[in-house]
Amino acid sequence: MSDPTLKIENARFVLTLDAERRIVADGAIVVEGSRISRVGKSADLVDVATDRTIDASDMVVTPGFGNGHMHISYAHATRGIFPDDLGRAYLPNVFRLQSAMTPEEEYYTSLLAITELLMYGTTSFLDPGSTKHVDACMRAYEETGCRIVVGAQVADAPNPLNLPVYSTSRAVDVMRSTIDEFDGALDGRVRAWAMPFSAEYASDELLIAAKQLADDRGTGLTLHHSTGPDAIAASMSEHGVTPTERLEHLGVLGENVTLAHGLGLDESELDSIARSGASVVMCPTAAIKGGSGMTRTAKLPEMLERGIPVGLGTDAGNNSNLLETMRSMYLAAVLYKDGRQDVSMVPAETAVELATLGSARAMGLGGETGSIEVGKKADLVLFDTRRPEWRTLFNPVNNLVYSADGRSVHTVIVDGRVVVEDHRALFVDEWELIQRVQRIGAGLMDRAGVSFAPRWPVV
Repeated sequence: MSDPTLKIENARFVLTLDAERRIVADGAIVVEGSRISRVGKSADLVDVATDRTIDASDMVVTPGFGNGHMHISYAHATRGIFPDDLGRAYLPNVFRLQSAMTPEEEYYTSLLAITELLMYGTTSFLDPGSTKHVDACMRAYEETGCRIVVGAQVADAPNPLNLPVYSTSRAVDVMRSTIDEFDGALDGRVRAWAMPFSAEYASDELLIAAKQLADDRGTGLTLHHSTGPDAIAASMSEHGVTPTERLEHLGVLGENVTLAHGLGLDESELDSIARSGASVVMCPTAAIKGGSGMTRTAKLPEMLERGIPVGLGTDAGNNSNLLETMRSMYLAAVLYKDGRQDVSMVPAETAVELATLGSARAMGLGGETGSIEVGKKADLVLFDTRRPEWRTLFNPVNNLVYSADGRSVHTVIVDGRVVVEDHRALFVDEWELIQRVQRIGAGLMDRAGVSFAPRWPVV
């Protein structure tokens, strides 16, 4: 039996993100099974017979966006509870809440978060090991059709975050078993990586073993990795090198390694990353809400000048308080123009590349997603431009970055499967799910003893 075929035709514009960065006006895309088989003008593909045709008149079609750092499972249950000035007390409270979650609760909160991601155009994401019950959440990954990188975050050093501290051998076993069980699941839509939480809470032995595990299994490794003057001074005192140079000297950096956040890196650390081929995922939504001074402490333009692969993420829904990758794309385009007082910084075209090709590369998916090209996976987003924020429409890249947001996402396709249509998720009763997660959040805060009332009186 042949694979089902799908054609998208009459698109106002198709942003291919191919090597020439072609924008196809009045474009069409043919999908066979899970992959793109043809891309061109609608007039040139009019005679192609397919099982289903989607009329994309007045729509802009883009590759699916990638979110390279997104704590998916626990955040939605307690979204919005934390005051802005909680500071360092934020993370211990987060992990206290996470540790209290049951498998069923984590399934439903993951399902809601993925629903939001997909409805706003994100088709693939990396959860940096914070999902506690991956086996239970596999049902959410299957139902939603998303593409996801999972893992188990581990630490073998004391930490102030309420992270469990394993022996080094146990930490390696946890990562190995997670990779062995989940890597390649759901017809390859699920990948599993080695995920030490950060180098700060990991011994040299754990970091080396994690990289070896990623190499041996043909998968990847990700770390939370921000430095800054205090962290650099502490690392110099303990190890004689900066935190990033420590990773380089241990042989832990490489093309299958993704460093999340990337705040506070100095010039020598950028050189280490550039030499290694590692990727960096930046989360501007979280960075600016956390008051990091991103345009001073995160050298995005300098990374791009060095050829460092950079993708985008949002962190958690109770940290940045949002999951929409497009918001990070917008911020990447505007923050450095203002912070460096230079309007040439991070053009709109570069911002789109970061959210698509860059994020795909950072998640180890560069050969499969991130652009609309023959042979690549059919992960596609159709934006409805019959909305006021899209008009007038002459340059679809500028409109996508500076004017549009996820509310205009009309249709989303992952792996050739339509998962969002006419602004509705097809795999879930959204309102019923929202109400269930609301109840889960109330119970979770009660059990964990974590609650912050609104500062204004509720009467």
